[in-house]
Amino acid sequence: MPPFPDHRSHKVEVSADYLVLFFPTFPLSPPSFRLAGAMPQASEANIPQCRSFGKEPSITEKDDCLHFKRSPSSPQGGPKKRSAFEDLTNAKQGQDLISKKKAGKVVGKKTQSVIAQETLKNEENNLKSTEPKAPLEHQDNAGVQKKPKRPVPTEEKAADVDKSVDPKLPDYDEVDEENLKDPFLNAIYVNDIFNYMKEREKQFVLKGYMEKQPDLNIEMRGILVDWMVEVQENFELNHETLYLAVKLVDHYLALTVCMRETLQLLGSTAILIAAKFDERCPPCVDDFLYICDDAYQREELLSMEVSILRTLKFDINIPVAYRFLRRYAKCARANLETLTLARYICELTLQEYEFIWESASKLAASCLLLALKMKELGGWTPTLEHYTGYHVTDLHSLLRRLNLLLYSKPDEKLKAVRYKYAHKVFFEVAKIPPIDVLKLEDQLKVDT
Repeated sequence: MPPFPDHRSHKVEVSADYLVLFFPTFPLSPPSFRLAGAMPQASEANIPQCRSFGKEPSITEKDDCLHFKRSPSSPQGGPKKRSAFEDLTNAKQGQDLISKKKAGKVVGKKTQSVIAQETLKNEENNLKSTEPKAPLEHQDNAGVQKKPKRPVPTEEKAADVDKSVDPKLPDYDEVDEENLKDPFLNAIYVNDIFNYMKEREKQFVLKGYMEKQPDLNIEMRGILVDWMVEVQENFELNHETLYLAVKLVDHYLALTVCMRETLQLLGSTAILIAAKFDERCPPCVDDFLYICDDAYQREELLSMEVSILRTLKFDINIPVAYRFLRRYAKCARANLETLTLARYICELTLQEYEFIWESASKLAASCLLLALKMKELGGWTPTLEHYTGYHVTDLHSLLRRLNLLLYSKPDEKLKAVRYKYAHKVFFEVAKIPPIDVLKLEDQLKVDT
């Protein structure tokens, strides 16, 4: 059976009195493997709209919409539409209220003054009835009852003292307070989730492994990652999928010897596993065989998938820098252009072997800080320090290396990331010049 079947339609006739149901199966068109020519222009026609639920879309929602519009013939197929949840009304309760109002008109009306007087009398009677009677030992000889003094609780005393002192407000902004009522964001769990991810970083610390690979070198790894960036763009996969696939490759190579003949098979299989983990509709196996130009058999790809999962002990929920970057950009209330610039810097590090042992959270924080300085939007705020857990001095060393990476002359064999972020869809952030080294050093002295 060919990897891309022909168009077919199955027709089921129930009866003459019923509708005829059609179940169309859309064809799969082979993806273009290389990035050929200019990328499509950014317009409202090819950028999907964000779902905002009656409010301004957040930075993460806008970032999710920064993809090219899928055609119905793409491997993913066109996005399905579904109607939003209909509003639930209390129609029955409204009818009960109307009937009660009509009944109240029949009884008659009292003037406001009479009602107020009766209300005050009732409250006075209630207070008199609830007053505790003093015991006999608290009565004097004349029979006059003495009211015992009520002890003042310590909480009330503390409250009276605190009224004169303003409570100290936190130094950081509550960035998730506005999303607490949004069931799609789960803002009440966000801090626990990212704290858990930072703890998991300690389990996936990478060290240099290239000296253990007799048939590979650093240049081959960079070319493989450059090809994986192109595959992610052609399949229109999430960026989290790309980052996870690169992590899978590095962790597998750190534990297993791989020959150069199977390096591309390793990269395509890593994308397949990451797509199954992160995508709603991952590409099929035949699509990955196609992008490898049919250099491998189906059995070889499935065997490599089993080998990767067994080597990593099926623990593939590896923290990636892209997830932290989106979170930190939200905490900084950065716009989409600033986030895209930070994404560009972070994606450049995927091709560089010297960054594989950096923690994902620290790398994301450093990329965001460099983007803020390049856009002259300020430095590291107390809010960012609170949510990232990093002081600005913790990021200085990595910040210098990232700025030098932007200054370095691009490799002729590694063009995918720079070409991708030089397009208008990504605000042409690859064309933004880096910060001068001396100017950056002066800014870092001010931070300390």
